Amino acid sequence: MKKKIRNVALAGFCATTLLCALSAQAQDIKAESQEAITNFFKTDSTLQKFVDDSAGYTIFPGVGKGGFVVGGARGKGLVYEKTNLIGRATMTQASIGAQAGGQSFAELIVFETPSALNDFKAGKFEMSAEVSAVAASEGASKAAKYKQGVAVFTVAKKGLMVQASIGGQKFKFEPELLAPTGRPDTEVK
Repeated sequence: MKKKIRNVALAGFCATTLLCALSAQAQDIKAESQEAITNFFKTDSTLQKFVDDSAGYTIFPGVGKGGFVVGGARGKGLVYEKTNLIGRATMTQASIGAQAGGQSFAELIVFETPSALNDFKAGKFEMSAEVSAVAASEGASKAAKYKQGVAVFTVAKKGLMVQASIGGQKFKFEPELLAPTGRPDTEVK
């Protein structure tokens, strides 16, 4: 009986520790995402209106990319429908071609229509070669055009990558079970 109680207590402790770790990780990605979206809006003051007029967006605060002939990238982010957090996303990318180096960047994917956002949530979305990212800079969103219902913006964080490769980004969406309403305060003061 004492062994059962000890095992149940140990299992409870492990579950509590895991939940605390997951909660801390969730808070980290929320803080990193807040910082990244604020940085995007500071880099391009016209981008906030572009995002506000959209059906939703996904923010990847830190995408790591590297390769030498064969390369890859991965990042985790948050998905918003208008201003409501609706889930999490994971991006992966594999590429083959002329490339060397490594870099870290933030990526913002803006969905033009509810249909484009729904395709993303349903896993029917993959970044094709036709979609290219716009390096965020002042006024860049004024010239940005949606392709296949999305517009993509990036801000370099660190590193250098020389690349002329083929390969698409793939995404996995996970709904947020207890999604809080409202986007964090992203107004640039």
